[in-house]
Amino acid sequence: MRVKDQPLPLDSEENISEIDVSAEMRTSFLEYAVSVIHARALPDARDGLKPVQRRILFQMDQMGLRPDRGHVKSQRVVGEVMGKLHPHGDSAIYDALVRLAQPFNLRVPLVDGHGNFGSLDDGPAAARYTEARLAPAAMDLVAGLDEDTVDFVPNYDNQFMQPEVLPAAFPQLLVNGASGIAVGMATNIAPHNLAETIAAACHLLDHPEADTEELMRYVPGPDLPEGGVIVGLDGVREAYETGRGAFRTRAKVQIERVTARKVGLVVTELPYMVGPEKVIEKIKENVSAGRLKGISSVQNLTDRVHGLRLVIEVKNGFNPEAVLQQLYQRTPLEDSFSINAVALVDGQPRTLGLKEMLRVFLDHRIGVTRRRCEFRLGKFRDRLHLVEGLLIAVLDIDDVIAIIRSSEDVDSARGRLMTAFDLSEVQANHILELRLRRLTKFSRLELESERDDLGARIAGLEEILASTSLLHALVKSEMQEVSARLGTARRTVLLTSTGAEGVAASSAAGVAGTVGAGMPTSALAAAALPAAPRSGKGLDLEIADEPCTVVLSATGALARIQGADPLEPGGTRAAHDGWRAQIASTARSQVAVVTADGVAHRLDVLDLPALPRFETGLSLAAATPARLLLHTDSPAVGLLDPDGDSVVAMGTAQGVVKRLKPDALQRDEWEIIALEAGDRLVGLSVCSQDADLVFVSSDAQLLRTPAAKVRPQGRTAAGMAGMKLSAGAEAIGFWVVEQAEEAVVVTVAAAAGALPGTGQTTVKVTPFELYPVKGRGGQGVRAQRFLRGEDRLDIAWVGPRPSRAASADGSAVELPAEDARRDGSGSPISLPIATLG
Repeated sequence: MRVKDQPLPLDSEENISEIDVSAEMRTSFLEYAVSVIHARALPDARDGLKPVQRRILFQMDQMGLRPDRGHVKSQRVVGEVMGKLHPHGDSAIYDALVRLAQPFNLRVPLVDGHGNFGSLDDGPAAARYTEARLAPAAMDLVAGLDEDTVDFVPNYDNQFMQPEVLPAAFPQLLVNGASGIAVGMATNIAPHNLAETIAAACHLLDHPEADTEELMRYVPGPDLPEGGVIVGLDGVREAYETGRGAFRTRAKVQIERVTARKVGLVVTELPYMVGPEKVIEKIKENVSAGRLKGISSVQNLTDRVHGLRLVIEVKNGFNPEAVLQQLYQRTPLEDSFSINAVALVDGQPRTLGLKEMLRVFLDHRIGVTRRRCEFRLGKFRDRLHLVEGLLIAVLDIDDVIAIIRSSEDVDSARGRLMTAFDLSEVQANHILELRLRRLTKFSRLELESERDDLGARIAGLEEILASTSLLHALVKSEMQEVSARLGTARRTVLLTSTGAEGVAASSAAGVAGTVGAGMPTSALAAAALPAAPRSGKGLDLEIADEPCTVVLSATGALARIQGADPLEPGGTRAAHDGWRAQIASTARSQVAVVTADGVAHRLDVLDLPALPRFETGLSLAAATPARLLLHTDSPAVGLLDPDGDSVVAMGTAQGVVKRLKPDALQRDEWEIIALEAGDRLVGLSVCSQDADLVFVSSDAQLLRTPAAKVRPQGRTAAGMAGMKLSAGAEAIGFWVVEQAEEAVVVTVAAAAGALPGTGQTTVKVTPFELYPVKGRGGQGVRAQRFLRGEDRLDIAWVGPRPSRAASADGSAVELPAEDARRDGSGSPISLPIATLG
């Protein structure tokens, strides 16, 4: 006991060391930084996983939590990982486990979660409430761990061993991406499509000299888990080349009629990691502040059955495309994603482009496959050695038994067997442990079969290990098998350009289509809906009720054209030009589109894309397919003025004709003809009393009947007999001709037995005046004489000069000169014709 106020003895000078604080801080911070970079924040470029993710998957595999087993509490997984492998808190481990299970976070989830694992707007439940097991894709990451495919290292207390990296059967770093913040550096990699990345890896394996542009034919861009639209690919291309770049993502939005009088913007896909509640909050905030106009309400109709559905109602009189532009500018419906592809390569952080990431993965996968083959080769050789010893014992079983019985102990028996039969010690031990049931004749046959099978497997593995090409072929076939099993269709639409500042492009992203593995970038969606009239730099919020012409194109697309003057036949400006029907209207009026099922669908003209009127003709390449606006697969055949007083005529495939009385109905859809089962409309047009009604049948008969012979009927009537058809024939078209002297007939014959749309052989153009007027209900006259091998008309058209034809890709097809022979044969066709007009 020391006396009060007595000083404590000082330690000897040898136990005191003086250090420089700045040097100590520098050294300690450097060690901390290196630890964060290697042990926490950055993924390994080989398997694309951070240490905590790798440890979770490995430990779950060790626990037997495979897809064919039951789920276990997440807390149990967290405890096992923390106690054996990961020397950090349970919250960090559970957060990593949750991310591996979230389908909106990863393109291919690696953990199959059961319970509340959170959403884009809410966090997950506690670990004690959720359950987990490995997802099928995770089994391809851990497969082969028991075959010496990777190196194992001690855990934090040297009691257990853990893999330094997982075998990884697919490019996980690209497929699921990564994000993390280290000390002085960070990483952010977008998810990609598994099938596309594997296709690119296979191509790089076969063509090591391939450049980024070539690889982008297989990986054209990121494929985000929740879909959406990527606008512009310049940033993506830069990121693939340098490892750094940025691109814009947009929600997938469609303009739909949400009520009888309301149009809405329906959001079905959002940018990456953006939740609907966040979007709603921003919309309400901007509407309250007066920065957003034209929005009446926002409803979140998302559910687990139908998925995301966010309905933004637009006030009457406002241009939906202009409202959408405001939303892109002021809400998270448009977001940006910056790629900073930093990952560990040989323990060092490196910024990687697309080719470098695939190259690191391929080198790793080749090494894994080689080590697995070497491991299996050793196992097979060891087993073959034992089988050969057993065969010797079975063949000379009497001598073996005599040696064993006459030996004093096991060591003596082992030595005598080795001497007598020239066996190794391993073989002798195995014979001594042999069970008596293996001494049957059947066992000998089994051993001989096993010996032959082992010999074949050993030869195959030796051949693979001796040949680089065979090894690469094995790696490629295994990746392709994974792609076939786990690959899914692309979800994110890629737009190379936006047109009209991208407003209409994103609203029509569903029309644009997607790019699959192996498709060139030229197949990317480039054009979509055109813009509405402009004022200054932005779209006009409100559109004046100006005159316009609603046009139905020959390919079934709808648009509104500036000006109310009828469109005249003339030059064209773009592919797929040509109109089937037109009707004068105004921007805020309504039209009715009639489909082949005999139903008229009311549409606001404002919903149609606005196209300019050119002096040299009409371009309908950017019109919207009617099926997308009407939400029906039945093709559009004509246009009606729902409030007009004109009589329209229509014809069906079974030869029925009808003239419809004017009838104003306040409905969104109504039936205009009662069709028989299996029948459909093939044509519809406004019809005067002095016009001619024309049917053309598949057996090349043309019937011309005066419209005056068909009395107008009510909406529910079924029509009357128009054309009498031969057995097996049907009407392929119906037209109304107002000026017979200006009209021509174009018919295209096809070979016998060819499918519709194929096998076209000859085409014929004939003046309409050559066809005589016949009564209603007759067969008409022949329009084209079939040559040998022809048995039907594939397509026909009757209308004013000049006639136009186009192929399926929009290329113009030259038609022959007019033929004065009404029933003559056609001229050879130069290209298959898809549309006439």
